[in-house]
Amino acid sequence: MSEEPEQNKTQVEPEETTVGNYFVANYPPFHFWDKGTARHLEELLSQPAQVETPLGVYFHIPFCRKRCHFCYFRVYTERSAGEIQRYLDAGMQELGRYASAPFINGRKPRFVYFGGGTPSYLSVNQLRSLTDRMKELLPWDQVEEVTFEAEPGTLNEAKLHAIRELGVTRLSLGVENFDSHILEINGRAHRADEIQRAYKAARSAGFPQINVDLISGMVEETEENWRENVRKLIEMDPDCVTIYQMEVPYNTGIFKQMKAEGKLVAPVANWATKRAWTGYAFDELEKAGYTVTSGYTAVKNPEKTKFVYRDSLWKGADLIGAGVSAFSHIGGVHFQNITEIEQYIETVFAGNLPVLRAMATTPEERLIRELILQLKLGRVEAAYFADKFSTHLLHRFGEQWKELECKGLGRWSGGVFELTREALLKVDSLLHPFFLPQHQNSRYA
Repeated sequence: MSEEPEQNKTQVEPEETTVGNYFVANYPPFHFWDKGTARHLEELLSQPAQVETPLGVYFHIPFCRKRCHFCYFRVYTERSAGEIQRYLDAGMQELGRYASAPFINGRKPRFVYFGGGTPSYLSVNQLRSLTDRMKELLPWDQVEEVTFEAEPGTLNEAKLHAIRELGVTRLSLGVENFDSHILEINGRAHRADEIQRAYKAARSAGFPQINVDLISGMVEETEENWRENVRKLIEMDPDCVTIYQMEVPYNTGIFKQMKAEGKLVAPVANWATKRAWTGYAFDELEKAGYTVTSGYTAVKNPEKTKFVYRDSLWKGADLIGAGVSAFSHIGGVHFQNITEIEQYIETVFAGNLPVLRAMATTPEERLIRELILQLKLGRVEAAYFADKFSTHLLHRFGEQWKELECKGLGRWSGGVFELTREALLKVDSLLHPFFLPQHQNSRYA
């Protein structure tokens, strides 16, 4: 939930991978968020708590060993221990402001997420101090899931056991590819041997859930390499898998190289190839006993393995996002923090909320937000939206459903609309028709 990429302005399904991002992360698009609304955040926080709405906490740890060539998040490398501690102190001061506000005070989070950057870049002592302070501000005794993103090369057996002891229930390993050359050419810090070592140690540490991330279509990735990735993934046998399709947002190293060389097409696989590779991975995972649960995920045991963070957010939970460039959503208001680390720290230490831009959403916008996000799961239930928003989905979006059905991309059955596998693999390109007219073709910068 840190800095989001820029969205392509066209709804035409792309062929080649060009600059921009097609992943729909939120609604309405960030282009409509503004500084003026951010000034009213204090008014929202002074209102009584909405105890019936689930609450989550996200903390952005923006430090990495190196910056990947495809990374668009707000990250920093080569920071000293003192600089890191100053940032963590600011983050806890910010979180303290929210915890003491009437809108949050007394509520306990259901889920916690450490994202980055690289949360596992921190030392064990830094992590223990950080989580102890977080638990003092917002106790974890009702937390159902604590997710922690990790880069394999930053892990060892002692650190993994310590991370588990902190209360982390879901470890997400940023593997991306199992080939050291592909990792190096794409700017990843870790290598193939570190993946196996980290995974083995994570298993011994006893995490209830281990997720492995892969990216289809990386620079110099081939079909042979991809099939080998899938083979090794299944052999590894993680609890769940997340597969992203390679994109090239504007503030990445790949884009800068393209710009310098005057190229319009990114040096990565085209969309048809990436979707075919992802589809192949899903097919092989299903043969191995996994269940595909979204356009990006497959899980080994759906009854046991949950994505509390994702599913709660996509059903309207409140989220406090602390840290530089972090995104939040509370009381129907979206807001994003300042995107430069020094400005963020100075603003917090001056006693102010470090909010850069915000948007107060209408009930209709909240309906659309939940609809398009839940479509990423491959199915939506009409009864859910009738109960929560008093809206008949079939009537409200009749033309959109008709278009999908005519193209053979999904159908209604028993009050449930289900996307086909073909549709699921390109689900983000199918969401824009559900947007309000004023938000069509808008960018996500």
